[in-house]
Amino acid sequence: MPMIQQPANQIKLTNVSLVRYKKGKKRFELACYKNKLLEYRSGLEKDLDNVLQIPTIFLNASKGETAPNSELVKAWPMQAQSSEPSHGGKSSGKGGKKAKGKSADEGDDEKSWKDAIIEEILKKGEIQVNANERKELLDRMEREIVEEVAQRVVDPQTKRVYTTGMIKKGLDVLSKQGGHVPPQDSLGHKLGKLNLGEGGKNGAGLPKGSSETSGQATPMTDDDNESTGTSKGKRSDMPMWTGVVTTKSVKQQALEAIRALIAWQPIPVMRARMRLRITCPTSVAKQAAKSKAASTEDSADGEQGRGTIKDRILSFVEQVESQDTVGEDWEVTGFVEPGAYKALMDFCTAETKGRGRLEVLDMAVTHTDD
Repeated sequence: MPMIQQPANQIKLTNVSLVRYKKGKKRFELACYKNKLLEYRSGLEKDLDNVLQIPTIFLNASKGETAPNSELVKAWPMQAQSSEPSHGGKSSGKGGKKAKGKSADEGDDEKSWKDAIIEEILKKGEIQVNANERKELLDRMEREIVEEVAQRVVDPQTKRVYTTGMIKKGLDVLSKQGGHVPPQDSLGHKLGKLNLGEGGKNGAGLPKGSSETSGQATPMTDDDNESTGTSKGKRSDMPMWTGVVTTKSVKQQALEAIRALIAWQPIPVMRARMRLRITCPTSVAKQAAKSKAASTEDSADGEQGRGTIKDRILSFVEQVESQDTVGEDWEVTGFVEPGAYKALMDFCTAETKGRGRLEVLDMAVTHTDD
């Protein structure tokens, strides 16, 4: 006798993007909006209702098979224990009988329990798209990554930006060679190590992190880098670029692409410098800095490496454009390597006790008048 399909627990979905996540021995799925999912993973979207097409956890979304609570409890026992009253029920009266229905608190506990599971699936799950959708998504992300990189790097000699076509060719060379450019003794590789060394000199490493805030320019600095910018010439120590992926944000991949381009130099490239204005009271600028310098290459003695606050600020500036005393304030305008931005900002905040001010005049200087 053929099986009779019961429609009671069947949910039909069309035109959906699925997120699949295996936990324990079961695979769970969510139906969501793809663009909103990417925004949620990058931190731009917080509301789950805007991400999910339907707030239901499935075993098989294409067949409409929802995941029963018993399967969720097996896969997420800790979350289930934390919301135990929602599932165990409450006793009432002398006979110890369980109360019928659920209280408002129990309903809220179950909702928060499922929300925690949904958040884990959304953050760690794999996005399922068809071949055409995947190609379209990768192409769009590649265009955005290339445009982002082109705005942040320049030709070391002319200090001018490259076209997006040249940046794409450079990244294609890296991806086709498995993320690097052989041989390691090439001129491009040596230039890459030199550029990396410049970042390390200021106490910062390779660019990795940046603000995800949309709608306004924010410094793409090296403040949250996990590793230093020093290179030992080993392939495993160097940043790699193997192509665009859908599991990372555009800005994160753009920073990884910049690291790889600087390290391997498929085309001559360097990070565009930032143009800053630093202002602080003259009386403060003349005081001795309390913290030690990040680099004391020109001084074997730690005390000598401290210097005045003014000297220390100038040590961050690669090229001084102007320097003057305006009223009671000392002011300097110049060009700073992006990797030194956070260290300079932290130094000014700590040493001037909030009386100093740092302004970003240009996020990426593409050329200078030498």
